[in-house]
Amino acid sequence: MADSPLASVGSELSERRAAAVARGICRLFARNDIWALPEMPLRNGRRADLMGIDAKGHIVIVEIKTARSDLLGDGKWPDYLDFCDKFFWGLPPELDRACLEGADFRPDCCGVIVADEYDAEIVRPAPSHPLAAARRKVEVERLARTALRRHLVGLDPQCAAWGQGLG
Repeated sequence: MADSPLASVGSELSERRAAAVARGICRLFARNDIWALPEMPLRNGRRADLMGIDAKGHIVIVEIKTARSDLLGDGKWPDYLDFCDKFFWGLPPELDRACLEGADFRPDCCGVIVADEYDAEIVRPAPSHPLAAARRKVEVERLARTALRRHLVGLDPQCAAWGQGLG
């Protein structure tokens, strides 16, 4: 039952763990001049857990998984590859990551970051698969506009209504 109290507690715990992993990854990224937004919608209808940009303008996406079943059951992650130069899995330290070495998880194109709420470590660098320049330009502009919109709405929540249907 999805509406049971136990399911609610499990979902809340999973969300807190994912937020902790995201925080650690964002700290690692900040030290490396990569700035990321959480929950970034993509043009294909998917949503990246973290999407960022490095100092060279390259786009990085991180898909965060906090449970083995979620990791093994995720068939949508290849949909993110068309929107980034580098793709990482973001995992908490206690999650067994051995399955990420299998062909289904394409280790040739995916990096792995292990993180807790305080910090993170890249345990497998993500190979670069450069986007076409036109695609990168569109995605960088979308990322910038989303960041600016979120910042302004954070300062003045009434602006949220003005931006409906735009962009």
